[in-house]
Amino acid sequence: QVQLVESGGGLVQAGGSLRLSCAASGRTFSRYVTGWFRQAPGKEREFVASIARNDGSTYYPDSVKGRFTISRDNAKNTVYLQMNSLKPEDTGVYYCAVRTRSGGSYYGVYIAQTQYDDWGRGTQVTVSS
Repeated sequence: QVQLVESGGGLVQAGGSLRLSCAASGRTFSRYVTGWFRQAPGKEREFVASIARNDGSTYYPDSVKGRFTISRDNAKNTVYLQMNSLKPEDTGVYYCAVRTRSGGSYYGVYIAQTQYDDWGRGTQVTVSS
């Protein structure tokens, strides 16, 4: 099992930026597809970003495309989510997740929560208008 700890959340004004970090322990992060999800109050958790094992393949939903960037620092065993031009609708708890099961393409990214195996506890992001 991979232990994941998110950090970097906080309160920011609309238009501002935050960088979230997801640190992994227990196993080498670079071996796994990693994703970010978020959950707003009263809503279901939704996909935000994914990065493949090759680090070159990423995927974002239209709601964050062009504003959010997922990246990986293998030396630090950390995955980041750079969030720019934040909007009030970006408010929520942000979770990091990894896919540790075997199989799948080296270039694959995943958007479904069921495709991920280990999850962090989340970090709160609040964007004020």
